[in-house]
Amino acid sequence: MASAAMCCEILIAILLPPLGVCLRHGCCSVEFWICVLLTIFGYVPGIIYAIYAIVTVDRRDGDYYYYYYRPVNG
Repeated sequence: MASAAMCCEILIAILLPPLGVCLRHGCCSVEFWICVLLTIFGYVPGIIYAIYAIVTVDRRDGDYYYYYYRPVNG
């Protein structure tokens, strides 16, 4: 994804955390509902999770589990 689009998603996630996650993962995804729940509990946890979900979680990538769960020495 282009860095300009990523920056826009992060800015939206800071203002409205569930909207930023919704734009990236869709409204029926687990990431979206976790973000909604965390935003209800507190605005700051919602922002932190939204930025995490936008930057690190990319389920469209076929090598998602390989890159994020491979051993450190591998």
